[in-house]
Amino acid sequence: MKNNKLTARNKRKSINLALWTAAWVLTIALVSFGYKFCYQSPVISIITISVNLLIGIGMIIANMKYLNGLDELQRKISLEAMGITLGVTLVVGLGYSMLDTTNVISNDAEISYLVIVMGLTYIVATVINNIKYK
Repeated sequence: MKNNKLTARNKRKSINLALWTAAWVLTIALVSFGYKFCYQSPVISIITISVNLLIGIGMIIANMKYLNGLDELQRKISLEAMGITLGVTLVVGLGYSMLDTTNVISNDAEISYLVIVMGLTYIVATVINNIKYK
């Protein structure tokens, strides 16, 4: 019975985290595409960026609650994946930035590529850790 309650609570926290994350991504799209296609107002940009930051804080809190609800093994898997992601993002991000600043690449270094590297690294590290610890 206790295990079922824990599973239901973790499921609710997972859904809550997913909703906060989706809202955050939508506000990023609103800021980015809204400015480009709907408005060119600094005032509206400040408002939408402020909303994005507030929703981002909500997402961080939801993530903390999610992590605190995990059992020891799940927490270990997640924290190791986060540590690997931090390291890869730092090393790749700085390398990518140096390629830009030394004009080895012709385009400006874009943060969106780094976010993709971060997301893919976290997913791969989580999958590998789940296989390793099961």
